[in-house]
Amino acid sequence: MVVKVLLVDDHLVVLKGLQYFLEVHDEIEIVGQARDGAEALQKIEQLMPDVVLMDIQMPGMDGIEATRQITERYPEVKVIMLTSFSDRDSVIPAIREGAVGYQLKDVEPDVLVDTMIAVMQGNRTFHPEATNQLVLNVRGEREAVNELEQLTAKEKEVLYHITLGESNKEIADRLFISEKTVKTHITSILGKLELPDRTKAAVYALRNKWFES
Repeated sequence: MVVKVLLVDDHLVVLKGLQYFLEVHDEIEIVGQARDGAEALQKIEQLMPDVVLMDIQMPGMDGIEATRQITERYPEVKVIMLTSFSDRDSVIPAIREGAVGYQLKDVEPDVLVDTMIAVMQGNRTFHPEATNQLVLNVRGEREAVNELEQLTAKEKEVLYHITLGESNKEIADRLFISEKTVKTHITSILGKLELPDRTKAAVYALRNKWFES
């Protein structure tokens, strides 16, 4: 099996290095290069690669948005992130948008080739640091759910209205309770979530998508 590969990175030296190291492998065919996400989409339309090796941080359309569009428009094309970043804000969005592989740029060429072959066989392959971020993310989601369950039904209602940007008086009017009772609920919410103020509580609830339908 020969895997047709499109390389996407905004640094020419990276593209040349990847081509040099990968084209010596008989099972890999480099069919093209792109310097950003928008160009990658154009090249996919023209070249129909099997695999896209995608950088994350690029000018214009970044790798995460490009991955989302590739997954949506060309579901048969496999996207592997090849980046210098292994932080949560890089790993989780990339995988959420459809990346089936995640490797760092210090990866050995043979490992990168094995990753491409693996995804073509229907597997997902991630660098250990990316896997660690996935584990931490799942653990964090579970902890967030447990924190929400600590709140009473009325506290959840109050917190929901806080996320809408409503004042204590507006919340009191909506829930037919006094402002003093609203303040009592907020104090309890902040204590249970270990947060300093209502703004932080709203941000925390929104980030964890507690009130999304």
